[in-house]
Amino acid sequence: MSRFSEVKDLVMSLEADFEKFYDKGNQAAGTRVRKGMQDLKNLAQAIRTEVQDMKNAG
Repeated sequence: MSRFSEVKDLVMSLEADFEKFYDKGNQAAGTRVRKGMQDLKNLAQAIRTEVQDMKNAG
């Protein structure tokens, strides 16, 4: 479940940048959002691989 906590923490850490980008039009915040979403994608892929390995192991 620590992986789930990592995902939640990452999403929550991006909340301020989402607000700055969408509500205030801050372009630098948009860059941080894109980077954070890429990190989220990589974390999700790592979790998928881990789950698949555990499932295949029995």
